[in-house]
Amino acid sequence: MSPRLRRWLLHPRLSLAVRIALGLVFIAAALPKIGDPPGFAKAIWAYQLVPGKVLNPMALVLPWLELVCGLALCLGVWIRAALTWVALLLLAFSLALTLNLARNHPVDCGCFGGTTHRTDAERLTDMRWLLLRDVGLLLLAAQILLATHPRKN
Repeated sequence: MSPRLRRWLLHPRLSLAVRIALGLVFIAAALPKIGDPPGFAKAIWAYQLVPGKVLNPMALVLPWLELVCGLALCLGVWIRAALTWVALLLLAFSLALTLNLARNHPVDCGCFGGTTHRTDAERLTDMRWLLLRDVGLLLLAAQILLATHPRKN
């Protein structure tokens, strides 16, 4: 990578913009789920990946974790901890999408609350785009992590 590109990618202003954007995405994703835990529990259940015993606790805890991480990123506090959680959540979301794509099992994401009525083919196409989006968000998290990582001289 050229030194000029590296300087641009690791520039503090870019990191600030990326951190706030990523934080806003997680805040926007959390709020509808906080307002509708049963709807989010149904979205989790549709993935058919977790036992029924953990559906309700997940539906109650995950949106609040997303909100706290989003706020931390936007406010610039606990950045490394928030990024760690955001990366873990994005990896889990990506894995859930990938497993359901591999099983050819269409699900509505549940990412930003409510579900839509679509055909299975439309849902599978949406899932591919959502997977790509999650990978992009992971790259944003990586940019912040690399730009804020203490470097030895």
